[in-house]
Amino acid sequence: MEHKFTLIAVLFCTFLSFNTNAQKVVDTKFGKGLVNVIAKDSSWSMKFATRMQFLSTSVLAADDPSSSEIDQNFLVRRARFKFDGFAFSPKLRYKFEIGLSNRDISGGSEFTRNSPRQILDAVVMWNFAGDWELWAGQTKLPGNIERVISSGNLQFVDRSLLNSRFNIDRDAGVQLRHKDKLGKNFVIREKIAVSQGEGRNVTEGNQGGLQYTGRVEFLPFGEFTSKGDYSSSDLKREQTPKLMAAINYDHNNNAVRERSNLGGYLFLNDGSLFETNINTFFADAIFKYKGFSFQGEYANRDAEEAVAVNSDGTATGDVVNVGNSLNLQAGYLLPSNFEFSGRYTNIRLDNIAGGTDTDQYTLGASKFFVGHKLKLQTDLSYTTIDGSADNWMYRLQLDVHF
Repeated sequence: MEHKFTLIAVLFCTFLSFNTNAQKVVDTKFGKGLVNVIAKDSSWSMKFATRMQFLSTSVLAADDPSSSEIDQNFLVRRARFKFDGFAFSPKLRYKFEIGLSNRDISGGSEFTRNSPRQILDAVVMWNFAGDWELWAGQTKLPGNIERVISSGNLQFVDRSLLNSRFNIDRDAGVQLRHKDKLGKNFVIREKIAVSQGEGRNVTEGNQGGLQYTGRVEFLPFGEFTSKGDYSSSDLKREQTPKLMAAINYDHNNNAVRERSNLGGYLFLNDGSLFETNINTFFADAIFKYKGFSFQGEYANRDAEEAVAVNSDGTATGDVVNVGNSLNLQAGYLLPSNFEFSGRYTNIRLDNIAGGTDTDQYTLGASKFFVGHKLKLQTDLSYTTIDGSADNWMYRLQLDVHF
């Protein structure tokens, strides 16, 4: 299946190259897409881009000082094709993105017909009136800011532990988005979503109930340059302070997975699925000014019934990932486009979910050659579990986005 998608993409690009006489090329600058075309009658547009992340990870156990064995791994972390543009009218936009690396497409199950989960985004966005937009399809839910920021626009090599435990990722459904402006600068953005509740590429559903997500964003000093609130690091060197603060609430009705719409399925002994209501709350903020950037997030998750129980009252061993987490990070971009950054993350799981306390401290450095489109990033993390040393982790990653 993976080779099939690759072949389709190559053939599609070849087709476009043979039909440039029917289109006009509008932008071929590095980082702006491999192909960027608009129909002669302006009835549609399409930009095709690709991006790759090459990652090296070294982990050294810190709880055993006598051990010097390093767990070393080289990985194509992400490899993706992305298509976006408009259809019929600039008010009707679309985005289609597929993943090709094993990390991108893993997670297939009986609920995805045991197929690779190659489709990341397949969504249309209709600006039907003023500052109102209706989205339909599969894409990221309006969740925590760290998750919504593209993996290609991160301040560190990858997202924090908060995101890995508590984010609500992608799902299929509809979203309604709106923007208000109060006075000269104050902007408020509202986003609500109704989705299937079981994650992306599910074909055998709906197993539980629907998922309802709401997010409100406050920008008291106006909007960021070039949508910088959805991109880490202050690459635009904001000349006036810019702040976005937001709150999120997500309710997954009759959820059947351990982490709302992510994680393992909660199977009972008879093969059926355990259902419980799962609620996730986020509060986050991002601030930028003259090369300095700060980002903070808080997450909390609870469940109506956190332990999966069979009909006879016995526990299956599966539990919902309930608890809370805090992530704080900051960085400063030098005139040479080197950035130095630091991050602190904690995870506090409730006793019912294991009761472990995890703390991670990370120092990072990035060199931006062409913004986030061509960059080299490295970071060093020290992790403790329940106050005891666990591991040191060193990572080095190269990002290339055409």
